[in-house]
Order: sequence, then C-alpha cells, then structure tokens
Amino acid sequence: MSELQSPQAYLSPQTLAAVASLELRARLIVEGLMIGMHRSPYKGLSIEFAQHRQYAPGDDVRHLDWKVFARSDKLYLKEYQKETNLDLVVLVDASGSMGYTSAVDGSWRKYDLAASLAAALSFMALKQHDRVSVVLFADQLLTQTRLSNARDHWRSILGTLEAQGDQLVAETAGDAAAPPRSTDLARLFDQVAARVAQRSLLVLISDLFDDVASLERGMARLFHRRHDLIVFQTLDRAELEFPFREPSAFEGLEGEGRLNLDPPALRQAYLDAFGAHRLEIEQLARRFHFDHLLLNVSSPLGPPLSQFLAARAGAAARGTGGS
Repeated sequence: MSELQSPQAYLSPQTLAAVASLELRARLIVEGLMIGMHRSPYKGLSIEFAQHRQYAPGDDVRHLDWKVFARSDKLYLKEYQKETNLDLVVLVDASGSMGYTSAVDGSWRKYDLAASLAAALSFMALKQHDRVSVVLFADQLLTQTRLSNARDHWRSILGTLEAQGDQLVAETAGDAAAPPRSTDLARLFDQVAARVAQRSLLVLISDLFDDVASLERGMARLFHRRHDLIVFQTLDRAELEFPFREPSAFEGLEGEGRLNLDPPALRQAYLDAFGAHRLEIEQLARRFHFDHLLLNVSSPLGPPLSQFLAARAGAAARGTGGS
C-alpha cells in the first residue's frame, strides 16, 4: 500500500489543521442521549434561554423570572434550550468507479479522497463527543462500524476504511474473487433508513454515478424522516475536464464493458451531459434543503472543507436552512 493510501494519509495533518478550529453542526433538532453542542427538542434548564412560559400550580418556583413579575405583576418561568449530542452516519461509496484515478502513479483514487473526508469528519464529531458510524456501500451495505463515541472507536473507523480500500484495489485490479461492484443509491437509502431510527446527520460521500431519480427518492425519504444530509460529490480531474486526446479503449469500472472511442469527437457532448448531471444533483439537494459540495481529487481537501463547514456552522447558529 502506498503512503497516500495509508490510514495516516486519510487523516493528514494538513486537513486536520484546516478544520481544527471548526465545529460540525447539525441544522436539524436532534434527540440525543447526552449533553452536547446541538439543539435538542426538549426544553430544560441548561445552556441557552428559549422562552417564557406562564406559571402553573406545581411548577418549580426557583425558575420564576422576578424581573418580569416586577414589571407585569404576572408569574412567568424561564425555559432554556438544552443542547445535546449528535449521531453522525457517514456513508462512503466503495463501488468500482471510486477506484478510479487519472494520476500517473495511481496513488490517489476517488475512494482515498472519500476515506480522508470520512476520517476528518469522524475525528471532528468524536472530538465533540458525538456518536459516529461509518458505513461502506456499493450495490448494498458492505460493512459498517458501530455507532459510538468511545475513545477506541477512532481505530475501528480507520481500520474499516483501510480494509475496504485494500478490497477495492483488489477488485479493480481483477485480483479479487468478485468483480467491482456497481452503485445502488436507492437500495442504500432503503437500508440506511431502516437502521437509523433517531434523527441524525447523514453524510453521503460518492461520485454519484447512478440514476438521479434514485438519489431523489433517497433524499425525499430522509427529508420526511427529518434527518439532515450533506452530499459530498468526489470526482477526478479527468472526469471534470475530459482531457483525453488520443483514440483509446475506455473501460467501465462497474461492469459496463469496454468501448473504443475517439475522445476529441465526443468531448463536448460528454462535458454537456456531465455538467447537466451535476447541475441536476445540485438543484435536487437545494430543493430538499440539503447541502452539496463537489470535491476534486486533484485539489487539497482542507481549504474547501474548512470553508464549507464554517459556512454551515454559521447557518446552523442562525437557524437558517435545513429542517
């Protein structure tokens, strides 16, 4: 395994430095099991003032607002908004297309970017004492870690990401017993929705090479169950720019077969179709009030991730966007 594909690279110092001072905030109201940094639907007596409520016989008089009583001669209680922990479920695409790289040395694949992002987000959540589960998927759920905020959970997450990376390398090289798997987002969301009962923040990390209608059905299901979702679309520079010039054999990485093509003759049609696909995904996320960010494997992860999380934290603090 190359240095770039090691678990240490999945949690690079550069990426951590970029996000170290940021918070991973949920825009939804979560129902947690411990006091944390996310808004809870339950009114309590901690952290942040929420509203006044008129006194009723039996209420605890220790929480009467005597200043209001002095002004109005009426008894009102102060209610506060509890903050609670977050359940973060990170969905990482490990289908055949995620094994693609246009790098000459073949050292950094789309999956490696996805794993690095999953590691960074998990690190941030665990630092906040939030519970995290990482789920690897292709045409179905492949493996997942437990949902936990325990100290040793970090090693489990990195080990799971590394093991699946090794498996993907073997599949795309033809060394595995089974061929590379395709992507099935519709099945993914069905399986995840059945397992995630508590309102959570879900993060989907994928190149999204699937039918947009499948993604739409999945987003609709999560939206109606009041989950929050962030979609990170991970793409290679060659997929974005289609820089190929010589007639070549193009092989699908999810069992589509091989085609001999003349790239200059179809470049514009490809860019138009690919651009339309990306735009449709962006509009779909916006319609459900979910966030979408496109990431280029050829660019450092830290700067765009830190900018995105800072903007999201600001929106969450203002109570804008999301459910």
